[in-house]
Amino acid sequence: MILDKIVASKKMRLTEQKQIISEEKMKEMAIACERESISFYDALSKNSLSIIGEFKNASPSHGTMKDSLSLPERIAQYNESVDAISCLTEEDFFGGSIAYFETIRKITRLPMIRKDFIIDPYQIFEAKMIGADCILLIAAILNDRELKWFHELAGLLGMDALVEVHDELEMMRAIGLDAPLIGINNRNLKDFTIDLNRTKELAVMVPEDTILVSESGISHTEEIQFLKECGVSAILVGTSLMEAESPKQVADLWKQSYEGM
Repeated sequence: MILDKIVASKKMRLTEQKQIISEEKMKEMAIACERESISFYDALSKNSLSIIGEFKNASPSHGTMKDSLSLPERIAQYNESVDAISCLTEEDFFGGSIAYFETIRKITRLPMIRKDFIIDPYQIFEAKMIGADCILLIAAILNDRELKWFHELAGLLGMDALVEVHDELEMMRAIGLDAPLIGINNRNLKDFTIDLNRTKELAVMVPEDTILVSESGISHTEEIQFLKECGVSAILVGTSLMEAESPKQVADLWKQSYEGM
């Protein structure tokens, strides 16, 4: 199963990283960090469509992105068209890195989410240190204790947490946390198949005061219309924006389409 391989790889990476900077040292630096986070929640709190534009170099299902823009050119377009930025920091399967995140942090004032497979508090302390405003917590790879602990830890460090779910049980776990940000991943992380009906089926469970983010498999205005009918007002998009010749034009079109429906 792909997800198991990713998590196993992440555990190995963490062992290596902790030999360079210990967890205690990382914790100390995170607590001492004076940067004030930009509210990810507030950025998505509006009546129109909110878009989280992603930066990633590759994915297990898609392969290498056909990106025709330089990183500064891409972020310049994101700065003018999306509401928040997601950056992959997973190295082995998505071609991400902390360095990419830090580079983007320097050239945007938008809130940023560290998108990774977080399985250890070390990564949350590290997220604070690199300037993350939000972290992704994937319910499928965390038990109840870890999910609650990591969600609380992010808050203590002044960051938001987007709790990602894919089925009814995971949704109930997220709701049990009173998580203000819940993401429905239309992609099954076990086999990487996509079905937007996941959002339709799970959206009805979400409390009214929760911001719901639909993730994965979004590329056309027809899908924007479908998601609006599901009650979604925020989306996280990677491949479609990464491979678009003009991500700003695509994002603007989606927002106009959403408002015109």
